[in-house]
Amino acid sequence: MANFTLHRGRVPLLISLPHDGSFIPDDIGARMHPAARRSPDTDWHVGRLYEPLAQSLGASVLKPLASRYVIDLNRPADGHALYPGQRETGLVPTIGFDGEPLYRDGSEPDSTEVQRRIGEFWQPYHRALAEELARLSAEHGRAVLWEGHSIRSHVPMLFDDRLPDFNLGTAAGASCGTILQARLQTCLTSQSRFSLAINGRFKGGYITRHYGKPEAGVQAIQLELAQLNYMDEESFEYDEGKAPAVQELIGRLLQACLE
Repeated sequence: MANFTLHRGRVPLLISLPHDGSFIPDDIGARMHPAARRSPDTDWHVGRLYEPLAQSLGASVLKPLASRYVIDLNRPADGHALYPGQRETGLVPTIGFDGEPLYRDGSEPDSTEVQRRIGEFWQPYHRALAEELARLSAEHGRAVLWEGHSIRSHVPMLFDDRLPDFNLGTAAGASCGTILQARLQTCLTSQSRFSLAINGRFKGGYITRHYGKPEAGVQAIQLELAQLNYMDEESFEYDEGKAPAVQELIGRLLQACLE
C-alpha cells in the first residue's frame, strides 16, 4: 500500500503536509495505550485547509497516510535533535506532546523496528519530495517548498503560554530569500485578526532546513498554525465557521510565493 499521496501541479510550488496523516498500523497500535491510538498530535485538517487552495493555484501537494507516531517525517533520519536543549518527541516518538508514554511498558520500538520504519515510511516520502522539487526546478528554474503544520494552542511541554496564531519559520532566514520572507511578513502584518510570530518557537523543522537552498533556487517556508482558529481542539472537529478566515490568509501567503 502506498504510504503517501502526491498531486503534481503546474506551478513552482510544492505544499508538503508531513503530519497530516493519522493512520496507525494494527501491529503498532496494538502495543499503544488507547489514548495514543487516536493520534491526538496529528496536524488535524491541514489537508482540508490547503488542498482547495493548491487546486486553485495549480500547486503540488504531498501528504502521508501514517501518523507522526509511526514516524515523524519532519525529523532527520539519524534522530538528532532539532531544538537542542528543548524537549521534543523525536524521529519515532515514544511520548506524546502531553509527555505521556505512547506505548505500554516494554512495547516501545527497538532500533531494528526504527530502521524498518525509516525504510518503509520516511525514505519514500523524502524521495518523492526531493524528486518533485527537482521536477519543478527543472521546469520553472525555481521552486518554493511550503511546509504546512498545525498544533494545539497550548502545549506546555513544547512552549510557554498560548502559541501565536500564525508562526512562520524560515530557519532564521537560511531557508528562504530575504525578498520572499519580507513579502510574507508584510502579508501577515497587514492584517490584525490573527497574531503572528516570525522565526519564533517554530523556526522550521528538518524538511524546511534540509531542502531550503535559496542559492540553488529552492526556497522553503514552514507555517505552524494554532489549531483553535479553525477547529475544536478537544473533539478534533473542523470548524466551518472559523476555518474560512484562516484559509483565506493562507491563500494570500501561497499567492505571494508565486508572485
